[in-house]
Amino acid sequence: MKSITGLVRANEGTVKICEKNISDDFEETIVNVGCLIENPSIIGNMSCYNNLKLISNYYDKIDKSRIDEVLQITGLDAYKNDKVKTFSLGMKQRLAIAMAIYQKPKLVILDEPANGLDIEGTRELRRIISDLAKEFMISFLVSSHQIHEIEMFCDKILIIQKGKIIDTCKIKIIKASGISLEDYFIEKMKEELGGDLNECNINQYKK
Repeated sequence: MKSITGLVRANEGTVKICEKNISDDFEETIVNVGCLIENPSIIGNMSCYNNLKLISNYYDKIDKSRIDEVLQITGLDAYKNDKVKTFSLGMKQRLAIAMAIYQKPKLVILDEPANGLDIEGTRELRRIISDLAKEFMISFLVSSHQIHEIEMFCDKILIIQKGKIIDTCKIKIIKASGISLEDYFIEKMKEELGGDLNECNINQYKK
């Protein structure tokens, strides 16, 4: 994720977004990407609206009316003048998503977006992501250890072990086979590590 967004330099391979190589013209390509990696970059003493106004300064070609649009999309329009430090974690995550979609990206990268959220907050976050994907045709790349959440709203999974892609599959195909995503993940990890998953983990630890 950090390689895609240019936060770290990739050792090998290429990154293409909307058919454009990110290394050829980073600024032109990265405008198609919104992201929330690790903690949201929000300022607690500023209002919800002013946090968005701050990032709007980076996008000269986007009208400031876009601020009210993303506030409405994420359900924060009623709280736009409230200071962010009074927000719950779920509301902060919604603001972070509003910031990530401000420039109308084609791809949004989310790193553990439901981490620390309660049931209600997680469900609301899932609804917002699903609505954005359907209504605005935004693709989401979501990293999460909450496998049941991934099963509920993602279309395709990518399993990575130590930086290596070991499997990709559409979730509907996994469900059609009659097994859960959790069992599918464990089976693929067993295949990759060889044998019993617990035994492999112990052997890796000993090494």
